[in-house]
Amino acid sequence: MNSFPGLGPSSGFLQSTAWRAALALVVVFVMLAMTGWTAIRGTKEDANPLATAKAAWKHATFLGRPLPDPNGSPAALRAFFATLGRAEQQQLAARFPLAVGNMGGAPVALRYHANRMAIDDARAIEKKRMTDHRLTPVGRQEAGRLMHRLESLMSPGRQILAFDPAYGGRAAEVFGNLPRAERVSVVVPGVDTNLATFERTARATSAPVGMAHALYRAEREAAPDTRTAVIAWADYTSPSGLGVEAATGQLAEAGAVRLRALVKSLPSADSVSLFCHSYGSVVCGVAARDLPANVGDIAVAGSPGMRAGSRAGLDTHARVWAMRDSDDWIQDVPYLEVGGLGHGADPVDPAFGSRILSADGAVGHAGYFTPGTRSLRNFALVGVGAINSVDCASADPQCSTDLV
Repeated sequence: MNSFPGLGPSSGFLQSTAWRAALALVVVFVMLAMTGWTAIRGTKEDANPLATAKAAWKHATFLGRPLPDPNGSPAALRAFFATLGRAEQQQLAARFPLAVGNMGGAPVALRYHANRMAIDDARAIEKKRMTDHRLTPVGRQEAGRLMHRLESLMSPGRQILAFDPAYGGRAAEVFGNLPRAERVSVVVPGVDTNLATFERTARATSAPVGMAHALYRAEREAAPDTRTAVIAWADYTSPSGLGVEAATGQLAEAGAVRLRALVKSLPSADSVSLFCHSYGSVVCGVAARDLPANVGDIAVAGSPGMRAGSRAGLDTHARVWAMRDSDDWIQDVPYLEVGGLGHGADPVDPAFGSRILSADGAVGHAGYFTPGTRSLRNFALVGVGAINSVDCASADPQCSTDLV
């Protein structure tokens, strides 16, 4: 007997199939999470110093007049800072380092300077926590690791474009001269990205800083005369591990808002390319439809899906490229979306409509940015605009056709 009025036997079957698919999706993500593909991230609710800094900015005056909305358009903020001399800009940065350091439209060099001060403030807090016996031994140890990570971010020559110490932390770092760049590449990483994992000493190119640095060097090698810059963009809250957070699009929606804001705030760039790894490709897929016109390419690697059933479903003017190594475990994640779980079709399925690039040389899920791989070289060629020189996957002979 049918338990659902108005539904015939075939409808009941379809509903049952959908629920089984959703359950299978959850089971796969949980199994992956339990077999080592997740990292432990603290759940302690930290204060939100960035929100506090922006609130203080909103209620302050400078030179006898109110300050502009810190969340205003990049154009409005750029115009405001243009009215100030260098010394006045430095005064504002010293007074509101965290607010200025994260303000789209503020001069890039001023943001670097402000973030260095904000990072130093956060470092001092973690240094005190290292000897705070109200914390557990594990808590003190974590404070020590974070303190050393913050010290690393303050190393001479590092260009930190964004920094937020709350809730595990977010950051963005620039390689190259961003204000003068003709072409800007943005690396969007995946799960378990925070201040503690922003960079790694071992397996450096599996972390955002190493990915971006490797891409910048590969772009310089591919086109020495092209002014390029690469951003390691870990300035969104990523899922913690491969549980339900990673199987849904809620964090990707919030990340997409921040990604669009970044691109719109870039000081100058004739062309922008996005390089999206793992869950980062979900963020890029959600952001795709409302990106500025200068975003010419979206390239994904190790993608669990882009919240779309096809390239047309992304509703973007940008070229869409995809690659996946044959040893990448992500291929075992169900490529479907049921009841909000899952991220849609597989971008390397020819039916999706992406241009499929060769990933030769990459090993596993985190190997796409390893120097010497064809995957990294292909990304670099896309980044510098040499798209007619990319190596396509043998399964997609059409990927290099009709390129302009």
